[in-house]
Amino acid sequence: MEKLVTDITEFKVAGAKTYLSPVMNLHNNKIVARSVSQSPNMAQVTEMLDELEHVLSGPALLHSDQGWQYQQLSYQKRLRNLGPTQSMSWKATCLDNASMEGFFGHMKDEFYRGRLFESFEQFKEQLDAHIVYWNTKRYQVRLKRNDPGAVYCLPFLGHEKWEASLCHQTLG
Repeated sequence: MEKLVTDITEFKVAGAKTYLSPVMNLHNNKIVARSVSQSPNMAQVTEMLDELEHVLSGPALLHSDQGWQYQQLSYQKRLRNLGPTQSMSWKATCLDNASMEGFFGHMKDEFYRGRLFESFEQFKEQLDAHIVYWNTKRYQVRLKRNDPGAVYCLPFLGHEKWEASLCHQTLG
């Protein structure tokens, strides 16, 4: 069973608020779906679920906090139709979603802090590039200094059909 986590975080971009709604696979810390929006509304969460639909391959659990988006009947119905079981943190318990909060902290330290973005479009383009970097090149201590793509590929690297470079190309 795939264990996935999601949440929404806020950035200040070109004088306005911008929101990221990613989904992380806890097996390898890979960001498997995401949506970037100028409003943290249901349309953003629906877009994230649309992206998630293309990567689900079996039974899954999707964990979130108790944000208003995740309590909406439309979200819960869509999630049931997609297949993942919904899981939510206890009220006011951010540690229940620590993996996603940790990702947000790393991303804001490495990608966001100290940078100015001229537009929402520029921010979104550079954020997408950073997420590709996170998924394919950035090593992580929890993954024994591998990146998320390498962890996914480790079972195949001994097989002659697979090479690490090919594996990363397919996972970006």
